[in-house]
Amino acid sequence: MYGYLLLLTICSTAGLHVWRTLFDNFAVNVVNLDGSHVGIIQSVRELPGFLSLLVVYVLLVVKEHKLSALSVLILGIGVVLTGLLPSFYGLIFTTLIMSFGFHYFETTNQSLTLQYFDKQTSPVVFGKLRSFAAATNVICGLVIIILAPHLEYRDFYLLFGIILVGAASWALTRNPADPKLPRQRKEMVFRRRYWLFYSLTFMSGARRQIFIAFAVFLLVKKFNFSISEIAVLFLLNNLVNFIVSPYIGKWIVRFGECRVLSVEYLALIVIFICYGMVESRYLALFLYIADNLFFNCAIGIRTFFQKIADPEDIAPSMAVGFTINHIAAVFLPALGGVLWLIDYRFVFFTGALLSFLSLLLVWSIPAQLRITEK
Repeated sequence: MYGYLLLLTICSTAGLHVWRTLFDNFAVNVVNLDGSHVGIIQSVRELPGFLSLLVVYVLLVVKEHKLSALSVLILGIGVVLTGLLPSFYGLIFTTLIMSFGFHYFETTNQSLTLQYFDKQTSPVVFGKLRSFAAATNVICGLVIIILAPHLEYRDFYLLFGIILVGAASWALTRNPADPKLPRQRKEMVFRRRYWLFYSLTFMSGARRQIFIAFAVFLLVKKFNFSISEIAVLFLLNNLVNFIVSPYIGKWIVRFGECRVLSVEYLALIVIFICYGMVESRYLALFLYIADNLFFNCAIGIRTFFQKIADPEDIAPSMAVGFTINHIAAVFLPALGGVLWLIDYRFVFFTGALLSFLSLLLVWSIPAQLRITEK
């Protein structure tokens, strides 16, 4: 199962990275879209994440490991079609396809990792998968830089999309499932005793939306980062994540979720406040990388859930959790845009407040779960 998920993680990461790297230039230079069009498309991109709870019903007819491979196949088809439908409505259609594939794979990926690896191993597996994902981003970025003078946008989308479709099609012929594992419930699961997992998941999604929507925008708007500088920043960020991500999983095993998540939230409080006050472009660059790095600690939310959950609840709860994580995506970017017009610092101070509330929540983890079982 580890090799199976590793292959699909690399494919899913590559597909999303190529799509995101090329999207803005493709939208402007080929499709001739303006900011309002791009905003609508980005909102559409978040819709499948909000609908991830529907995975529970798909699992009634498709086995979970098959759905993982099928999701990557759908992602690949979305990437292929992106270059073939260069219009506003074409991009809405292909973005929906691509995003459904990506978000449904992420949901099943998290679920299968928690089902197939025990409480000591799952944090390490999550860390390794994130590390390989970062390495994939670096390689894809370098490939795009090298081939950019020679290929059109359509060629890029076709090349990477066909590779994804081929790899996912091969994965569909594999069967890494273990029939001895507990059967997953095939209905929506909401339990009062999971309230802390739901709360931490929502807060994580809210903080992440502030970062995604406004961190790079600050670098460009205030510090005039060029396209090449942003590209270099992304490469540096992924290199750091490649090196550090495996250690985060090991730290969770050694110190427990409460301590690791507390460090994350304390660091994010400082980072968001500094975002609002920073006047140095080099410090802003450092803050971006640090923000991304500490976000990897969020795997502790899922491994905490693994400790408190009934084994049969993992698949439906990961679907529900993914939807909860995306609730903030519906309204927070728009709210942040209003705050930005008043004073951009308010946006990042809101991120600091959300991090502080998360810190208070994580201290609610029961004492017997704060140290990982030996």
